[in-house]
Amino acid sequence: MAAARHCFRAAAAPIAIAALVSLCMVPIGLFAQTPKPSEYQVKAAYIYNFGKFVKWPANAAANQNDSFTICVLDDDPFGSVLQSTLTGQSIGGRPVAVRRVPKPQEAIGCRILFIKADEESHLKGILAALGEASVLTVSDISDFSNRGGMIQFVLEGDRVRFEINRASAEGAGLTLTSDLLKVAVAVKGASRTGD
Repeated sequence: MAAARHCFRAAAAPIAIAALVSLCMVPIGLFAQTPKPSEYQVKAAYIYNFGKFVKWPANAAANQNDSFTICVLDDDPFGSVLQSTLTGQSIGGRPVAVRRVPKPQEAIGCRILFIKADEESHLKGILAALGEASVLTVSDISDFSNRGGMIQFVLEGDRVRFEINRASAEGAGLTLTSDLLKVAVAVKGASRTGD
């Protein structure tokens, strides 16, 4: 019996050493916690995904472009985050392009326009300049969805979520899929089609 235990220990030792050696060869990065994404990294990912769940009308000005253009009005609060998140991505078979536009009138050919919180005092004029253009407006301006904007980022604790003003989107000829509506924390405005 003692001989059997000795043989078991002798056989187990090389297995344990091999396991330890292979564990040491695993890159340290696998053990390090991945840093939590920043607020704007999350917002960039949301903006990209919004593009997958919105349908633009066939006559939209943005359809004239070869790319799926996402625009940021005036100064860009994303820094390099939006560009790095969207580089190499495509939506609907079109490569995603990021543009900064100094005036809302220059966003008519964009699919999505992000309006930063600093533009709150100019919001009425910005939305008026877009008129009924088929541009999905997204912002983190307080009360944006109640003031005619389409998708408003809101913070719930430390999580970025969003509200939707469906009536504003439909007024611009945009169709928001039910998958997008389901994940919004609030959907304002009734559907024109009754669905």
